[in-house]
Amino acid sequence: MDMEQGGDDGRIRTGNVWTATAHVITALVGSGVLTLPWSVAQLGWILGPFALVFFAFVTYYTAILLSDCYRSPDSNSGRRNYKYMDVIKEFRGEKDVIICGITQYAILWGTMVGYTITGAMSMMAIELSDCFHEKGHAAKCEVSGTLYAVIFGIMEIVLSQLPNLEKISFLSYIAAAMSVAYSFIGLCLCLVEFSSHPELRG
Repeated sequence: MDMEQGGDDGRIRTGNVWTATAHVITALVGSGVLTLPWSVAQLGWILGPFALVFFAFVTYYTAILLSDCYRSPDSNSGRRNYKYMDVIKEFRGEKDVIICGITQYAILWGTMVGYTITGAMSMMAIELSDCFHEKGHAAKCEVSGTLYAVIFGIMEIVLSQLPNLEKISFLSYIAAAMSVAYSFIGLCLCLVEFSSHPELRG
């Protein structure tokens, strides 16, 4: 059911269960899931699952904290905090706003750089794969990631200028579908690797 009526603050909200689910899947599942089997394999059968459960608990706990901070001082009927800085100002005071703001933007910049590098490396891998497929694995295929990084960075800058980007729900649907695809690819790769080792099947 759409929540189109205005709330206690007069704002019109059009989100529903499906848009919320798409946003959550997009936020939690990304391309990093492709390296999850390798990471668990490095940790082993004891530490690997333990790490998964531990970080799942951390994610759940921080999500609960953020939900409780949305309204203050009462979590059910208090004033809404629309921004992260509003939460910091309400719970930590003005003195911590600058420190937390610098930390927040440093993390955002680090994430942006990480995605730019990862995107460039992914496009390089595709080009290398095409080159080896056409010329053979013995061919010298050299690819520069600088151009791809610049293209990806320009795309990020252009998209960041769009007004109300967070309200374009179809982007979250596409991203959620990509997240499911990442998970499916990882699962298929694990099954292929498992089937290639008969000794593991007993």
